Amino acid sequence: MLYWLTEFSDGGDIFNLFRYITFRAGAAFFTALVFGFIFGRPLIDLLRRKQGKGQPIRDDGPQTHFVKAGTPTMGGLLILSALVVSTLLWARLDNIYVWIVLLVTLAFGLIGFADDYAKVTRQNTKGVSSRVRFLLGLAIAALAALAASLAHPDALTNELAVPFFKNVLIHLGIFFVPFGMIVIVGAANAVNLTDGLDGLAIMPVMIASATLGVIAYVVGNFNFAEYLGVHFVPGTGEILVFCAALIGGGLGFLWYNAPPAAVFMGDTGSLALGGALGAIAVCTKHEIVLAIVGGLFVVEALSVIIQVLYFKRTGKRVFLMAPIHHHFEKKGWAEPQIVIRFWIISLILALIGLATLKVR
Repeated sequence: MLYWLTEFSDGGDIFNLFRYITFRAGAAFFTALVFGFIFGRPLIDLLRRKQGKGQPIRDDGPQTHFVKAGTPTMGGLLILSALVVSTLLWARLDNIYVWIVLLVTLAFGLIGFADDYAKVTRQNTKGVSSRVRFLLGLAIAALAALAASLAHPDALTNELAVPFFKNVLIHLGIFFVPFGMIVIVGAANAVNLTDGLDGLAIMPVMIASATLGVIAYVVGNFNFAEYLGVHFVPGTGEILVFCAALIGGGLGFLWYNAPPAAVFMGDTGSLALGGALGAIAVCTKHEIVLAIVGGLFVVEALSVIIQVLYFKRTGKRVFLMAPIHHHFEKKGWAEPQIVIRFWIISLILALIGLATLKVR
């Protein structure tokens, strides 16, 4: 919104700063961060009053989790509020990619909100039917993938870019939209599964967002894209503003989510943020790189899939408990130990993902 102030610029005043994506990204970060610090505590107090007993705790979960009973959920509302306000203030609102990512985030956030609301009102862990959530997610992802396909330049329409190789594209044709659906819905559910310990999901999400933000800026800049040998997708640089706002809002939330958590992200946050990462990857033509950058989320999701399939086939379990972070809890690892080590893994994977920009 504030970008329009550049219309009053003669090129030598303060309004000229708003032309630069990097300046607006920095401003978006600090706006979202301050928003989180200001409204975090009032929102938590409101959620505690409205929810009473807070988020229900799984009966079959680790015994250490029962001390968290009464902690309010839906803390994702703080992240989303900061993210939306900051993005609308600092991003160019005539950019299609910003709207694709923002609307996907909000739509998945609504699904998560409905699920969290059902859980706290019924005081059980089932919430909205998984089938309903999955189908709604597919519908949202289909529209987003189609919109991204139409927005991409003709040379990249319905193409899958392969990292580590210059100018290697796989033509997916009509299968690009289903592929994009899998990426977005898969990312949303993978982050949702990862959100099981205080601070576990939000830091890897911020790390992945920072990485994808850099990638979006690079592929949206012709000079950088040409120098690094990546595919140029005009307009995607503006996604950096969204990513910066997400990081700022995420840090504001982490202030209250750090152990012991005063509030949980809930599906409101985890589904929304996962969907955002998937949408960014589809818009920037870096779907495969997302699997590297978000490798922690992939492992968490795979641990659940492996556990379920193996148990149905043999009646036995591969892991003591899935997702895999609970397996390590069962093995006696302390919660902060698991969280920090998973953060380290996320950072390493992010650096590998960034390396794909240069290794061609």
